[in-house]
Amino acid sequence: MKGKTLPLETFKTVVASTPLLSIDLVVKDNQGSVLLGKRKNKPAKGYWFVPGGRVLKDESLEKAFRRLLKAELGFEPEQANAKPLGVYQHFYEDNFSGEDFTTHYVVLVYELILKKMPDQLPIEQHSEYSWFSQHDLLSDELVHDHTKWYFLPEMNADSSFTPC
Repeated sequence: MKGKTLPLETFKTVVASTPLLSIDLVVKDNQGSVLLGKRKNKPAKGYWFVPGGRVLKDESLEKAFRRLLKAELGFEPEQANAKPLGVYQHFYEDNFSGEDFTTHYVVLVYELILKKMPDQLPIEQHSEYSWFSQHDLLSDELVHDHTKWYFLPEMNADSSFTPC
């Protein structure tokens, strides 16, 4: 089944009312540098962030993963090349619309080590891209904290969470 996008007003209601499910991609080269894009949209507009995006209604996680690789990086490597890093939560005081409500994401994070990047990266979500060492991204004020979490041992995904 193909994923469905929602009409704008419906999507605003969803974002204002529920958590969103998303996939973030920690893309590394052979030397361990991390690819970040400077976000064009809220939330986290103007910050360096890992590529990623929402899972759509009726879209399997595998299809979402492949769609996001194409949309965010311009190619479709196999999901088997990805290593899961865990589940995180992101809370933002703002949202894509600029109206007065928060955004809450439940994020599935995957690491990919790529041997070759496309010659040109998509610019729909990011105004520019850059490679960062782990040290540099942790010390750069314009790298969003939610991206930094993926590299801080004390912020590892919560594996101790046990539902009641």
